[in-house]
Amino acid sequence: MASRVRKLHDFGQAPWLDFVDRRFLKEGGLQRLVEEDGVTGVTSNPSIFEKAIAHGDAYDAQLLALLQSRPGTSITQAYEALAVQDIQDAADTLQPVYERLNRTDGYVSLEVSPYLAESTEETVAEAQRLWRQIDRPNLMIKVPGTQAGVPAIRQLIEDGININVTLLFGQQSYAAVAMAFVEGLEARLAQGQPIDRIASVASFFVSRIDAAIDRKIAERLKSADAEAEALTGLRGQVAIANAKLAYQWYLGLVASERWQALVERRAMPQRLLWASTGTKDPSYPDTLYVDNLIGPETVNTLPPKTMDAFRDHGTLAPSLTAEVESARRILREVDRLGLDLPAVADELVRDGVKQFADAADALLGAVAAKRSAIVGDGLNSMHEALPRELDEAVEARLERMRQESWSRRLWAGDATLWTGGEEAKWLGWLAAGKGEQIDPEALKALGAQAAQYRSAVLLGMGGSSLGPEVLAEIVGPRSGSPMIHVLDTTDPKQIAAVAAAIDPEHTLFIVASKSGSTMEPELLRAYFWNLAGQDGSRFIAITDPGSRLAKIAHDHGYAGVFLGDPTIGGRYSVLSVFGMVPAAVMGMDVAEFFTRVAPMVQSCAPDAPPAFNPGVRLGAILGEAANRGRDKVTVLTSPALRAFGAWLEQLLAESTGKQGRGIVPVDLEPPVPPAHYGSDRLFVLLSLTGDDHARLDAHADALVTAGQPVVRIALSSKEMIGQEFFRWEIATAVAGAVIGIDPFDQPDVEDAKIRTRVLIDAYEATGSLAPETPFFEDGRVAFFGPADRGHSGDNAVQILRTHLARPGPGDYVGFLLYVERNPANEALVARMRERVVKARHVATVAGFGPRFLHSTGQAYKGGPRSGVFLEITRTPDPDVPIPGRKASFGTVQLAQARGDLDVLASRGQRVLRVHLQSASLSDLEELLDEALRN
Repeated sequence: MASRVRKLHDFGQAPWLDFVDRRFLKEGGLQRLVEEDGVTGVTSNPSIFEKAIAHGDAYDAQLLALLQSRPGTSITQAYEALAVQDIQDAADTLQPVYERLNRTDGYVSLEVSPYLAESTEETVAEAQRLWRQIDRPNLMIKVPGTQAGVPAIRQLIEDGININVTLLFGQQSYAAVAMAFVEGLEARLAQGQPIDRIASVASFFVSRIDAAIDRKIAERLKSADAEAEALTGLRGQVAIANAKLAYQWYLGLVASERWQALVERRAMPQRLLWASTGTKDPSYPDTLYVDNLIGPETVNTLPPKTMDAFRDHGTLAPSLTAEVESARRILREVDRLGLDLPAVADELVRDGVKQFADAADALLGAVAAKRSAIVGDGLNSMHEALPRELDEAVEARLERMRQESWSRRLWAGDATLWTGGEEAKWLGWLAAGKGEQIDPEALKALGAQAAQYRSAVLLGMGGSSLGPEVLAEIVGPRSGSPMIHVLDTTDPKQIAAVAAAIDPEHTLFIVASKSGSTMEPELLRAYFWNLAGQDGSRFIAITDPGSRLAKIAHDHGYAGVFLGDPTIGGRYSVLSVFGMVPAAVMGMDVAEFFTRVAPMVQSCAPDAPPAFNPGVRLGAILGEAANRGRDKVTVLTSPALRAFGAWLEQLLAESTGKQGRGIVPVDLEPPVPPAHYGSDRLFVLLSLTGDDHARLDAHADALVTAGQPVVRIALSSKEMIGQEFFRWEIATAVAGAVIGIDPFDQPDVEDAKIRTRVLIDAYEATGSLAPETPFFEDGRVAFFGPADRGHSGDNAVQILRTHLARPGPGDYVGFLLYVERNPANEALVARMRERVVKARHVATVAGFGPRFLHSTGQAYKGGPRSGVFLEITRTPDPDVPIPGRKASFGTVQLAQARGDLDVLASRGQRVLRVHLQSASLSDLEELLDEALRN
């Protein structure tokens, strides 16, 4: 006895299956439906593929093989590879049907990306690409019947591509796509092209119409509506009536002279296809939208459950043309009762696009999760443990990001993601992350050239120096390559120490400055140019095109000039020439380095939904934490990764600390018991496999137990540090959007530079700095500070005690040291910070000037007004002169400290400067220790 499903053919209707699955295809499920039920087509959509791919392991083997053979495969490419194989297999199963029915049936459908629903050009391009890629004559490309979709349909029909028009709800939109089909055929004929092999269906969604109308009826019935009986009588009636009248319009079209002229050229009709035929209301018969829509030259695409139901107890009758007048009466009633079916149809189109986009997000997320599992140690991991309130806020933010397409908007340069200003001009770092800003062969040649030198000195500041320093200290120079010294200071002792450590005749000097006019690199360049005998063959420059430094390099005969991308800000430049040129000098294989970076770039790509995008997810955590007062991002690293925090400090502070908001990074603060921490922290632990980080792990566990938020990031090798550069760049840009600021400007950095220039210019003119008077001195130390800030005390200890009593909950204490940065001084300031944390239960930061002025200085001046700063200066002895200037490096450093103090005070921060006269830094440590004793 023939199946009821098969008997639909007796009424001219083709049964299609609304389902596809790898295991179902491989086990012959589709073939059985073709043989037993006469199924002649298959439809798919993102939701179907999400269920197929995400739930089970049927696709894992292909995905593994794909990623092994093509490591650079994106998430979308991986999904497409999986889907394409299923579509090709389904098309091959249906090929005999296609041939037997002379191309009138036997089709399988694949949808263009729902993200393109409002773009005609992109829809056309993607449909053409998928058509070529799948390469099956019985393929249909699904295109939504949106306003932008209509001209795309016309163009694709003209191109000779089979089209399944999806998401049709209203008769007006159906008429538009039907005419687009006709016009496409006519345009193709005008080109002398055949039209006999072009098939199309117009997918009219039914059950969703009833669901929407029924909801409106239910809302009306909540009140004493006078039309309650009439409204109730329309429940479950509107979708079928709408479909029947659409079919009547179709019959009129195919009877027209215009269509008959196409028939003479062997055109096949665009059949109406009934989609969304599973009932949404369980009180309705489960075969409602099959039983009542049976008619010639139509298709009903059935989910497996609906097909099983119809096979069991469906009603076979030519129902589509029955009771047409009743259908017209129903739609008149809908209009009379103000249910506004056209508006419902428009809303359903928008909602349908959104639902398919939501399903696509879930699908890509599932592929991303599987891809990450397969990549394994090739992708740095991240796990967070957040308090409930913060966790809920982060998940809500991630969902909002998904709905608002943050991942795609970021990569598209949509400035409205931030402030709508000039943000789009500063996104060159995205391409740099893919290795597109450097020339690997030129860097390889540079590495070979640099091998002749014993050492290299990089003269830079901020973004031009911090990235190379991280690479030098974490990855280190390769055997046979020069040891690199990164010099980003005006401190005389540090400069003298580097000068003493090198042989200028066997040293390569790298001058790095994006603008080419930053003061510190220019002064250092002048000093080492003189030290190296003004030999340009031992100098190279890294700078932006057209800069002053580029001209100097040309005029002085530098061995090379490597040009940056002006669309990359300094702190985002590590994966551009500013980081990779020094890396090449150290002997790094830059091409291999980017091969290791690639998995993170791909994981943070625009097709990675926010919840599965490691950079966006981290950005959501950073931004939501900052918005809730957890704005002190405390960085903990295993020993081998210690240097990373200095680069991260600049990225976070200079990008987000402005307009009184933002993130204050806390690096190199000694861990203390959790009881000493306030509720203003977010902890980030970076660990390296094989490194000794057991104590940090235990500390992180204790923090989680105490209710503190902790993010753990793990690297399988130190060469994987490049992934963290890119992850944190994405995260910082996203955090800026969450906080509501432009993460690419630095409005407050320039102020300290201006104050410093005024002092230096005065020194060059007069031979002395403008005089200043301490409010207290005792021969060992002198104190300076704004007169209106209430500094008090009869001795140094009392002054320090008063100042360090100022921070309250949510505040932080900053040690700003204009002294030599060396291990001894770093250890000393770490001890002072630990004492403050334990005594005051506040976060502490520390920076060596002028290095921090181009880094965390932005957050200290433009960020939250919660800092209590202790600036520490001394008169350098011996000093180091600057060729061609009256001012020495020590003079410049002191001027920078004074300018910094003035700007901090002007921004409302609480600041005190202690100048070491005869006292040492160790003496100051003792004074501070005494001041903190209660």
